[in-house]
Amino acid sequence: MELGESSLPRRVTRQVMVGSVPVGGGAPITVQSMTITKTADVEGTLQQIYALAAAGADIVRCTCNEIEAAEGLARIVPRSPVPIVADIHHQYRMALAALEAGVHCLRLNPGNIRKPDHIKAVAQECKDRGIPIRIGVNGGSLDPALYAKYGGKVTPEAMVESAEMELAHFHEVDFDDVKISVKASSVPLMIEAYRLLADTVDHPLHLGVTEAGPPPAGLLKATAGMATLLAEGIGDTIRYSLTADPVEEARAGRQLLEILGLRERKNIDLIACPSCGRAEIDVIGVAKQAMEAFGDREIPLQVAVMGCVVNGPGEARDADIGIAAGNKRGHLFVKGRNVAVVPEDAMVSTLVEWAEFIHEHGVDAAIARVDTAKAAREAEKDRALLLAEKGDDVNHSEQRVELIHKRGDDPR
Repeated sequence: MELGESSLPRRVTRQVMVGSVPVGGGAPITVQSMTITKTADVEGTLQQIYALAAAGADIVRCTCNEIEAAEGLARIVPRSPVPIVADIHHQYRMALAALEAGVHCLRLNPGNIRKPDHIKAVAQECKDRGIPIRIGVNGGSLDPALYAKYGGKVTPEAMVESAEMELAHFHEVDFDDVKISVKASSVPLMIEAYRLLADTVDHPLHLGVTEAGPPPAGLLKATAGMATLLAEGIGDTIRYSLTADPVEEARAGRQLLEILGLRERKNIDLIACPSCGRAEIDVIGVAKQAMEAFGDREIPLQVAVMGCVVNGPGEARDADIGIAAGNKRGHLFVKGRNVAVVPEDAMVSTLVEWAEFIHEHGVDAAIARVDTAKAAREAEKDRALLLAEKGDDVNHSEQRVELIHKRGDDPR
């Protein structure tokens, strides 16, 4: 299967345009994040927007909670590398101000703007300008009437009904350029709410687990919810809501879509062995160094870091490039073929150098510039030394099996 291809189903939806970025209707699933700067700080906000775009964000949301923020948006939007969504709470006039600032989309929370006339006024203005709206239902800010109707608790049915109520106001002014989210901090609740919503409307859906918290738990929660739904074909745009630098959100969103085959790989896919008694290096440390060295370089290759030369090249033979440790040396391999031997302290820098060369010139050109036979001989030599020193059964599993048999044969 080629990169970016997936056997996962896709729910059929209508499409909206957020600036030049299509959402829904079979378009690639997009990644979103939100700035944490004061929007009135134009330069600081733009710096964060550019960092988010570099990390994989296709769309960025900024708060518009005061007139100074709207003024900031007017200066930010023309200089942004990606479409900008204005986040609106409570004050519908801020939505109108954001539209004057030229934003590409609004996010409205139906639990906060409750006067129908205000909601319809914003929808009419968006219709006139050709600007979409995201209905952002949040389990933590559900309309009190709906909360009471469903027994004093947030339910999937209550969240979907909240979205339908907002849609009804939009329909009164013949506005349907809408995408919807029904986020909750509870993963099971979020999953069930989106499933119900997907069965109820054909609008594109924005996925997220709200207030997921700091990594690593926040990453796990958000991934559990969004990956489950994406595997079912539900979801057209996603956002990780982490208590962290928002660049981590954009990077995580991009990686999730690449892992699922829903977007073409943009940066490396680093694989590494879990380590064992045969490991010649600190695999965790070297893998971390490699991730830091590659950073946000746009090198769409699968890169392997293996702890030993015994099984490393074979286990990672499908990787585009990898390196395995052996006898204080690093054995570089390309598509399973040994190509070079380098000092252990040069493993990471060599890996990056070769990955850049392969990305620019291709695998064949990279292999053609070295003596692969010599590299293979050196790898075999170190492999033999390591096996002689530590043996085949480096984790002593066969000894444990023998003990199990002895216990089983004990007549007591």
